[in-house]
Amino acid sequence: MSTIQLWTLIFTILTFGLYIYIAYASRVSNTAEFYVAGGGIPAPANGAAIAADWMSAASFISLAGIVGLAYNGYGGSVFLMGWTGGYVLLALLLAPYLRKFGKYTLPDFVGDRYNETARLIAVLAAIVVSFVYVAGQMAGVGLVFTRFLKVDTTWGVVIGMAIVFFYAVLGGMKGITWTQVAQYSVLIVAYLIPAVAVSQKVTGVPLPQIGFGNILDELNGLQTDLGLGATYTEAFGQITMTNMILITAALMFGTAGLPHVIVRFYTAKSVRAARYSALWALFFIALLYTTAPSVAAFTKLEIMDNLSDFTVASAPEWFTTWSDVGLITQAGEAAAPIADLPPDQALTYTDVAINNDIIVLASPEIGGLPAPIVGLVAAGGLAAALSTASGLLLVISSAVANDVYYKKINPQASEKQQLMVGRIAMAAAIVVAGYLGINPPGFVAQVVALAFGLAAASFFPILVLGIFWKKCTAAGAAAGMITGLVVTMAYIYWTIPIWGGSEGLWGIPATGFGTIGMLINFAVTIIVSQFTTKPSEQMQELVEEIRFPGRSELVTRHAAGEDLH
Repeated sequence: MSTIQLWTLIFTILTFGLYIYIAYASRVSNTAEFYVAGGGIPAPANGAAIAADWMSAASFISLAGIVGLAYNGYGGSVFLMGWTGGYVLLALLLAPYLRKFGKYTLPDFVGDRYNETARLIAVLAAIVVSFVYVAGQMAGVGLVFTRFLKVDTTWGVVIGMAIVFFYAVLGGMKGITWTQVAQYSVLIVAYLIPAVAVSQKVTGVPLPQIGFGNILDELNGLQTDLGLGATYTEAFGQITMTNMILITAALMFGTAGLPHVIVRFYTAKSVRAARYSALWALFFIALLYTTAPSVAAFTKLEIMDNLSDFTVASAPEWFTTWSDVGLITQAGEAAAPIADLPPDQALTYTDVAINNDIIVLASPEIGGLPAPIVGLVAAGGLAAALSTASGLLLVISSAVANDVYYKKINPQASEKQQLMVGRIAMAAAIVVAGYLGINPPGFVAQVVALAFGLAAASFFPILVLGIFWKKCTAAGAAAGMITGLVVTMAYIYWTIPIWGGSEGLWGIPATGFGTIGMLINFAVTIIVSQFTTKPSEQMQELVEEIRFPGRSELVTRHAAGEDLH
């Protein structure tokens, strides 16, 4: 066993042990704690949990790779703008009002605001979005285990499934929340330490957010010398302005419609605490998101320097280890293994294809940092993937147990029966998630971006209209949701390379089509609402009242379970 493997194993065992202990100490016995942690999580802790839930494997493992490799610098800013801008939109436009409305889940809000048909469509949409999203998380888990512990990808995903199963099934939202606080601590420390170290080494400035500005001219020069086309900082060099707008919007509005993030605001003690949770979460998220562009720039510069002129036999150690697991290959459509080349084969940066997902995980090795830091980064990647996976699986579980079983099949179900169904649903969801993680439809961030597009096309319009337009009807919401979801899913299937492989319409990528689906949803919902039965007077009054401070009699009656339809 290598030194890196040993340190990775040590950090993995320590962190997994911590997560399991927290889950056991936080085990629950009623549905309020299982679904929303009893609504009693303090704002700072809830903010850290929201950040961990939202900053998935895509943020930790893949974001820097997108900025540095997939979109060559400037183009990658669509993910930075879309994801962070969407969170601000969610915190200001939706979260406090949804919290005041007072339901367990996003489908619960939809069912109560509109009707039971809309609830079932929302359940379907929540499950689809969550499964697509969780596929990226499990793929990230497999990636870490494959590289650092030399475990087959399938077994790596299985181990991750087992850990999530234990603490999610045992502790529900309460266990997940406190586990995610610990996971955020692990992932942010693991992200910042190598970033600071590499910034100091490369630029002499320990703050990566400042230091990386000193190397952008050098990066631009290297890309010009290597004939890579657009320079690192050139606007619209690899992505058109139209697609930049569409992808940014899909990610932004998708963030504001993610079921597993929205449910987090129900775990806060009050509407006021929900607002403060959003503020804390934004701070915690900013620590990573302001660092990611610098990690991308530093690592790409180091890679281009390391691979400017070398042979297979003289390749850096990090290059060999990552090519051995198939994440660095020969460039070109064949993507043949590096091992197929003779030892004296001369190579340059343009002769190889580097997987987008290895940038952060490989950055400590590329920067020459010691083995313990490499192991810590691996543990951080696992923490990011597992924290988000658990939140997504709880969405699936609560949608099945609360919104289908309890609300539709067995309204007389006891707390014990509801918990049992929720845990069975979560176990089944973990199995499906594991399969998707072993067979993902793309690299981690690409898969996650598809989930954001689906969320934008299905949930965002009916949430905004449900809060700010009191005459939005149940028929309109149902028609809009199903149309937006189906159209967007069809386009994704048509254009994703491993399925349809089409170029799509006007060059719009699958990751940007969620914006079109969202606009279609808005149009269908508004048009149908003009010709269908309006909500009851009491529901319209409630929609008005949730937007104002204080707790009115009507809001109190609704929170107590009174039917206002």
